[in-house]
Order: sequence, then C-alpha cells, then structure tokens
Amino acid sequence: MTMVWVVYDIVENKTRSKIARICLNKGLYRVQKSVFLGDLTVNERDSLAIECEYVIDPDIDSVYVFPMDNESFKKVKLLGQAFDKKLVSDELLTKFF
Repeated sequence: MTMVWVVYDIVENKTRSKIARICLNKGLYRVQKSVFLGDLTVNERDSLAIECEYVIDPDIDSVYVFPMDNESFKKVKLLGQAFDKKLVSDELLTKFF
C-alpha cells in the first residue's frame, strides 16, 4: 500500500460529486473540499485514475493523483487548521502526529 493524495479542480457540481464519491468508495478520507488522502494499492490507484478519467471533462477539469512514500509523508508540514481530524482515520492521524 502507498499513501495517495487526490487533488482535483472540477467545474460542474455533479462531476465534482462523482469524483468525491469515487474517492470515498476507494476508502480515501476527505481532508479538504477537493483533497483526499489514504492508502491504496497500485491496482486501486490505477482503478481510481481510470474511473476519474471516465467521469471528468479533460478540457476543463483536472484530477491529480500523487503517490507518496511514508518517508516523504512524515515530512509533510501542516500549517493553520490543516484538516478536519474527525474525517481522517486514526491510522492516518498517527502518521501525522
């Protein structure tokens, strides 16, 4: 499993909701309105990318899927309010703190 960030900028509300639902169905946690985080296998990550690609309009929308190793994840800096800790699993919280 690899830590994965999914960040998107989607124009239409309906499409944006579909992308969020895809992320949630893959077991990712919403850390901001357009940012999800979680552990995925390579196959799950590829599947997520294919599903998102099918839903978006590539001329106006963008979805970024960033894999991140644990070493790099431990170096992430959280500034300000960061994210809603109620939406993130205890497992992910322990990696941050």
